[in-house]
Amino acid sequence: MQDLILASSSPRRKELLAHLQHSFKVISSDVDETFNPSLSPEEIVIELAARKANDIFQQHPTSFVIGADTLVVNSGKILGKPKDRQEAFRMLKDLSGKSHSVFTGVCICSPDQFIRFYEKTDVVFWDLSDEEIDAYIRSGEPFDKAGAYGIQGLGSLFVQKIEGDYFNVVGLPISKTFRKLKEAGFKLPY
Repeated sequence: MQDLILASSSPRRKELLAHLQHSFKVISSDVDETFNPSLSPEEIVIELAARKANDIFQQHPTSFVIGADTLVVNSGKILGKPKDRQEAFRMLKDLSGKSHSVFTGVCICSPDQFIRFYEKTDVVFWDLSDEEIDAYIRSGEPFDKAGAYGIQGLGSLFVQKIEGDYFNVVGLPISKTFRKLKEAGFKLPY
């Protein structure tokens, strides 16, 4: 059986990868995640995903390793994970009533191939009141998520509509990842 490794400690990515119905290991990469701000969001997420996957692949060169990175972009500004309550509030206030984009880069390293791709999904938020934002921040959910929200959790209450892959917003475009793994020669049950 081929070894599959997820180079991420994200519980959301782990949950999505389980849809493949194939066993895998989780080995988190701790590479430097700084990036050149002059790069496009697409280039940034692909570069960071490649760094993570390659870091783990160097230690496991006979395995298939998946690295991923997600960014939220609002009005040309990249939103990372909020550092504190005030930053979370500012981010959510800025997303209120507008459309923003979520980019996830994925890199698959295998003994024979190095596949890199990204997915983009546009998300539109309802207009949010300060009270709604404050209540959401009190839940604690925004603090480990780019853009200060999780679409799969309480943050779903803020989403008016999306255009693109929902799972991309969660953190891994799983159907495209499935197809790219098959393209790389990984044997899956279907």
